[in-house]
Amino acid sequence: MRYTLISGRTIPQGSFVEHKISQGYREATSILFIHPMDLFDLGIESGDNVRVSSEAGSVVLKTQETETLREGCVFIALGPYANAITGGYSHGTGMPDYKEISVEIEPTDDPIVTVWDLMEDIGGLRYDS
Repeated sequence: MRYTLISGRTIPQGSFVEHKISQGYREATSILFIHPMDLFDLGIESGDNVRVSSEAGSVVLKTQETETLREGCVFIALGPYANAITGGYSHGTGMPDYKEISVEIEPTDDPIVTVWDLMEDIGGLRYDS
């Protein structure tokens, strides 16, 4: 099913921004907020994992229902998971598109990968901190 993805800052994401390899940051940035009717249409419940795919890439995220979004619109906090599906096209502004991104969402039993694994998948290197 096709949805419109928007991304932005959240308080939980911001509280872990200085600790980007922590479990808290991973959890705060790997949640897909979605309307309850969209969960129903997908045949899943809040807390289930979904694969979110765009022209830029694909990630597995955990759903969290919210009625603050309209049906057909989903939200993710800025971070490595959002970056993996928003792509780098910036229209010459230097700021990638983080709004109005068309995505495909499907239920999955696949786990959410760690930030390390996600970074390595796109060509980054693991380091010790």
